[in-house]
Amino acid sequence: MQRLRFAVLAAGVFALTANTVHAQGYGTIKGQVILPNPPAKTEINITIDKEHCLSKGKQVPTDILVDPDSKGVKNIVVWLRPDDTNRRAPFPKDKIKPELVKVSPKTHIIDQPCCQFEPRVIAAREGDKLEIKNSAPVPHNINYSSDAESFNVTVQPGKSYAAQQPLAAQSSPIPFKCDIHPWMAGRVRVFDHPYFAITDKDGKFEIKDAPEGNWRIVYWHENGYHKGRAGLLGFPVTVKKDGVTQLDAVTLELP
Repeated sequence: MQRLRFAVLAAGVFALTANTVHAQGYGTIKGQVILPNPPAKTEINITIDKEHCLSKGKQVPTDILVDPDSKGVKNIVVWLRPDDTNRRAPFPKDKIKPELVKVSPKTHIIDQPCCQFEPRVIAAREGDKLEIKNSAPVPHNINYSSDAESFNVTVQPGKSYAAQQPLAAQSSPIPFKCDIHPWMAGRVRVFDHPYFAITDKDGKFEIKDAPEGNWRIVYWHENGYHKGRAGLLGFPVTVKKDGVTQLDAVTLELP
Protein backbone atom coordinates (compact mmCIF):
# COMPACT_ATOMS: atom_id res chain seq x y z
CA MET A 1 0.00 0.00 0.00
CA GLN A 2 2.84 2.39 0.91
CA ARG A 3 4.54 1.66 -2.41
CA LEU A 4 1.31 2.43 -4.23
CA ARG A 5 0.90 5.75 -2.40
CA PHE A 6 4.51 6.66 -3.20
CA ALA A 7 4.01 5.83 -6.88
CA VAL A 8 0.85 7.95 -7.04
CA LEU A 9 2.61 10.84 -5.28
CA ALA A 10 5.62 10.63 -7.61
CA ALA A 11 3.36 10.59 -10.65
CA GLY A 12 1.57 13.67 -9.35
CA VAL A 13 4.86 15.54 -8.81
CA PHE A 14 6.05 14.58 -12.30
CA ALA A 15 2.80 15.78 -13.86
CA LEU A 16 2.99 19.07 -11.96
CA THR A 17 6.58 19.61 -13.08
CA ALA A 18 5.73 18.75 -16.69
CA ASN A 19 2.79 21.16 -16.65
CA THR A 20 4.97 23.90 -15.14
CA VAL A 21 7.58 23.51 -17.88
CA HIS A 22 4.91 23.33 -20.56
CA ALA A 23 3.32 26.53 -19.21
CA GLN A 24 6.33 28.59 -20.31
CA GLY A 25 5.55 30.03 -23.72
CA TYR A 26 7.65 31.83 -26.30
CA GLY A 27 6.98 34.43 -28.94
CA THR A 28 8.59 36.67 -31.55
CA ILE A 29 9.35 40.38 -31.19
CA LYS A 30 9.49 42.55 -34.29
CA GLY A 31 10.28 46.23 -34.53
CA GLN A 32 11.99 49.01 -36.43
CA VAL A 33 14.28 51.92 -35.60
CA ILE A 34 14.05 55.04 -37.78
CA LEU A 35 15.68 58.45 -38.05
CA PRO A 36 13.65 60.79 -40.29
CA ASN A 37 16.23 63.61 -40.25
CA PRO A 38 19.72 62.10 -40.15
CA PRO A 39 22.72 64.43 -39.73
CA ALA A 40 24.54 65.56 -42.84
CA LYS A 41 27.71 63.65 -43.64
CA THR A 42 31.06 65.38 -44.06
CA GLU A 43 33.58 63.91 -46.47
CA ILE A 44 36.52 62.18 -44.80
CA ASN A 45 39.93 63.63 -45.58
CA ILE A 46 41.85 60.62 -46.91
CA THR A 47 45.59 60.96 -46.41
CA ILE A 48 46.86 57.40 -47.00
CA ASP A 49 46.20 54.82 -49.72
CA LYS A 50 44.14 57.43 -51.53
CA GLU A 51 44.06 55.58 -54.86
CA HIS A 52 42.42 52.52 -53.30
CA CYS A 53 40.33 54.20 -50.61
CA LEU A 54 38.74 56.59 -53.11
CA SER A 55 38.38 54.02 -55.90
CA LYS A 56 34.62 53.73 -55.27
CA GLY A 57 34.00 57.39 -54.58
CA LYS A 58 34.43 59.70 -51.63
CA GLN A 59 34.54 58.30 -48.10
CA VAL A 60 32.02 59.47 -45.50
CA PRO A 61 31.43 58.35 -41.90
CA THR A 62 29.51 55.07 -41.65
CA ASP A 63 28.54 55.19 -37.99
CA ILE A 64 25.01 56.43 -38.76
CA LEU A 65 23.53 54.58 -41.72
CA VAL A 66 19.98 55.63 -42.65
CA ASP A 67 18.10 54.24 -45.63
CA PRO A 68 16.83 57.19 -47.73
CA ASP A 69 13.49 55.51 -48.45
CA SER A 70 12.51 53.67 -45.27
CA LYS A 71 14.44 56.03 -42.93
CA GLY A 72 15.50 52.87 -41.09
CA VAL A 73 18.75 52.93 -39.13
CA LYS A 74 21.17 50.07 -39.68
CA ASN A 75 23.41 48.51 -37.00
CA ILE A 76 21.28 49.21 -33.94
CA VAL A 77 21.82 46.40 -31.43
CA VAL A 78 18.58 45.44 -29.68
CA TRP A 79 18.25 43.05 -26.75
CA LEU A 80 15.98 41.84 -23.98
CA ARG A 81 16.82 42.26 -20.32
CA PRO A 82 14.91 41.56 -17.09
CA ASP A 83 12.21 44.00 -16.01
CA ASP A 84 14.52 45.14 -13.22
CA THR A 85 15.96 48.50 -12.19
CA ASN A 86 19.29 46.83 -11.46
CA ARG A 87 21.30 47.43 -14.62
CA ARG A 88 23.55 44.44 -13.84
CA ALA A 89 20.65 42.01 -13.38
CA PRO A 90 21.55 38.83 -15.34
CA PHE A 91 19.22 37.27 -17.85
CA PRO A 92 17.51 34.36 -16.04
CA LYS A 93 18.86 31.13 -17.53
CA ASP A 94 15.68 29.22 -16.70
CA LYS A 95 13.73 31.48 -19.04
CA ILE A 96 15.81 30.61 -22.10
CA LYS A 97 14.08 28.17 -24.44
CA PRO A 98 15.71 24.78 -23.70
CA GLU A 99 16.97 24.15 -27.23
CA LEU A 100 18.66 27.57 -27.22
CA VAL A 101 20.57 27.09 -23.98
CA LYS A 102 23.48 25.50 -25.84
CA VAL A 103 24.00 26.10 -29.55
CA SER A 104 26.85 25.62 -32.00
CA PRO A 105 29.16 28.64 -32.08
CA LYS A 106 29.19 30.92 -35.11
CA THR A 107 32.18 32.55 -36.75
CA HIS A 108 31.70 36.27 -37.36
CA ILE A 109 33.83 37.68 -40.18
CA ILE A 110 34.88 41.32 -40.43
CA ASP A 111 36.22 42.33 -43.84
CA GLN A 112 37.98 45.51 -45.00
CA PRO A 113 37.28 45.68 -48.75
CA CYS A 114 37.57 49.43 -49.30
CA CYS A 115 38.85 51.27 -46.25
CA GLN A 116 35.79 50.60 -44.08
CA PHE A 117 34.99 47.67 -41.82
CA GLU A 118 32.15 45.46 -43.09
CA PRO A 119 30.19 44.87 -41.01
CA ARG A 120 30.96 47.76 -38.75
CA VAL A 121 28.87 46.44 -35.85
CA ILE A 122 28.48 42.80 -34.75
CA ALA A 123 26.10 41.28 -32.20
CA ALA A 124 27.31 37.86 -31.04
CA ARG A 125 26.73 35.22 -28.40
CA GLU A 126 29.29 34.04 -25.90
CA GLY A 127 31.36 31.24 -27.40
CA ASP A 128 31.18 32.56 -30.95
CA LYS A 129 34.41 33.17 -32.87
CA LEU A 130 35.82 36.21 -34.63
CA GLU A 131 37.86 36.38 -37.83
CA ILE A 132 39.24 39.49 -39.55
CA LYS A 133 39.75 39.37 -43.32
CA ASN A 134 41.47 41.76 -45.67
CA SER A 135 40.14 41.50 -49.21
CA ALA A 136 41.72 44.86 -50.13
CA PRO A 137 44.97 45.28 -52.12
CA VAL A 138 46.56 47.30 -49.29
CA PRO A 139 47.54 46.29 -45.74
CA HIS A 140 45.11 46.91 -42.90
CA ASN A 141 45.44 46.83 -39.16
CA ILE A 142 43.04 45.49 -36.53
CA ASN A 143 43.35 46.90 -33.03
CA TYR A 144 40.87 45.03 -30.83
CA SER A 145 40.42 45.16 -27.09
CA SER A 146 37.98 43.12 -24.97
CA ASP A 147 37.96 41.93 -21.37
CA ALA A 148 38.94 38.43 -22.57
CA GLU A 149 41.44 39.17 -25.33
CA SER A 150 43.27 42.06 -26.96
CA PHE A 151 45.34 42.13 -30.13
CA ASN A 152 46.83 44.63 -32.53
CA VAL A 153 47.94 43.00 -35.79
CA THR A 154 48.51 43.96 -39.40
CA VAL A 155 46.54 41.91 -41.91
CA GLN A 156 48.18 41.76 -45.32
CA PRO A 157 46.17 41.81 -48.59
CA GLY A 158 44.29 38.57 -49.15
CA LYS A 159 45.06 37.31 -45.63
CA SER A 160 43.02 36.93 -42.47
CA TYR A 161 43.51 36.77 -38.72
CA ALA A 162 41.46 34.65 -36.32
CA ALA A 163 41.01 35.70 -32.71
CA GLN A 164 42.67 33.17 -30.42
CA GLN A 165 39.89 33.10 -27.81
CA PRO A 166 36.14 32.55 -28.19
CA LEU A 167 34.08 35.66 -27.59
CA ALA A 168 33.14 36.22 -23.96
CA ALA A 169 30.07 38.12 -22.80
CA GLN A 170 30.64 41.57 -21.35
CA SER A 171 28.34 44.44 -20.46
CA SER A 172 30.27 47.04 -22.45
CA PRO A 173 30.81 47.20 -26.23
CA ILE A 174 34.15 45.95 -27.58
CA PRO A 175 35.89 48.54 -29.77
CA PHE A 176 38.06 47.79 -32.77
CA LYS A 177 39.86 50.09 -35.20
CA CYS A 178 42.49 50.33 -37.92
CA ASP A 179 45.55 52.31 -36.88
CA ILE A 180 46.66 52.66 -40.51
CA HIS A 181 43.37 54.26 -41.59
CA PRO A 182 42.18 56.12 -38.45
CA TRP A 183 38.62 56.75 -39.67
CA MET A 184 37.96 52.99 -39.67
CA ALA A 185 36.29 51.75 -36.48
CA GLY A 186 33.59 49.42 -35.21
CA ARG A 187 32.08 47.63 -32.22
CA VAL A 188 31.23 44.10 -31.08
CA ARG A 189 28.59 43.35 -28.45
CA VAL A 190 28.59 39.88 -26.87
CA PHE A 191 25.68 38.37 -24.90
CA ASP A 192 25.29 35.35 -22.65
CA HIS A 193 21.76 34.66 -23.93
CA PRO A 194 20.14 34.41 -27.38
CA TYR A 195 17.67 37.29 -27.14
CA PHE A 196 19.35 39.99 -29.18
CA ALA A 197 19.30 41.24 -32.76
CA ILE A 198 20.83 43.88 -35.00
CA THR A 199 18.82 46.08 -37.33
CA ASP A 200 19.03 45.63 -41.10
CA LYS A 201 19.29 48.41 -43.69
CA ASP A 202 15.62 49.31 -43.15
CA GLY A 203 16.07 49.47 -39.39
CA LYS A 204 14.06 46.30 -38.84
CA PHE A 205 14.83 43.56 -36.33
CA GLU A 206 13.37 40.29 -35.10
CA ILE A 207 13.96 38.37 -31.87
CA LYS A 208 12.60 34.82 -32.02
CA ASP A 209 11.65 32.39 -29.24
CA ALA A 210 11.60 35.11 -26.58
CA PRO A 211 10.05 34.02 -23.27
CA GLU A 212 6.56 35.33 -22.66
CA GLY A 213 5.97 37.93 -19.97
CA ASN A 214 7.20 41.35 -18.99
CA TRP A 215 10.69 42.38 -20.02
CA ARG A 216 12.63 45.44 -21.07
CA ILE A 217 14.05 46.05 -24.52
CA VAL A 218 17.25 48.02 -25.05
CA TYR A 219 18.25 49.96 -28.17
CA TRP A 220 21.97 50.67 -28.49
CA HIS A 221 23.87 52.54 -31.19
CA GLU A 222 27.65 52.84 -31.18
CA ASN A 223 27.20 56.53 -30.35
CA GLY A 224 25.05 55.77 -27.32
CA TYR A 225 21.80 54.35 -25.98
CA HIS A 226 18.47 55.41 -27.39
CA LYS A 227 17.43 58.39 -25.21
CA GLY A 228 20.81 58.38 -23.47
CA ARG A 229 20.83 57.51 -19.76
CA ALA A 230 17.06 57.07 -19.82
CA GLY A 231 17.57 54.13 -22.17
CA LEU A 232 20.17 52.24 -20.12
CA LEU A 233 17.53 50.03 -18.51
CA GLY A 234 15.52 49.67 -21.69
CA PHE A 235 11.80 50.14 -22.23
CA PRO A 236 8.92 47.91 -21.06
CA VAL A 237 7.72 45.23 -23.43
CA THR A 238 5.29 42.35 -22.93
CA VAL A 239 6.03 39.28 -25.03
CA LYS A 240 2.96 37.39 -26.21
CA LYS A 241 2.93 33.61 -26.09
CA ASP A 242 2.89 31.77 -29.44
CA GLY A 243 2.54 34.96 -31.46
CA VAL A 244 4.24 38.09 -32.71
CA THR A 245 4.68 41.15 -30.55
CA GLN A 246 4.86 43.96 -33.11
CA LEU A 247 6.38 47.09 -31.61
CA ASP A 248 5.77 50.63 -32.80
CA ALA A 249 8.65 52.13 -34.80
CA VAL A 250 11.20 53.80 -32.54
CA THR A 251 12.56 57.17 -33.59
CA LEU A 252 16.19 57.09 -32.55
CA GLU A 253 17.29 59.75 -30.06
CA LEU A 254 21.03 59.74 -29.52
CA PRO A 255 22.59 61.51 -26.51
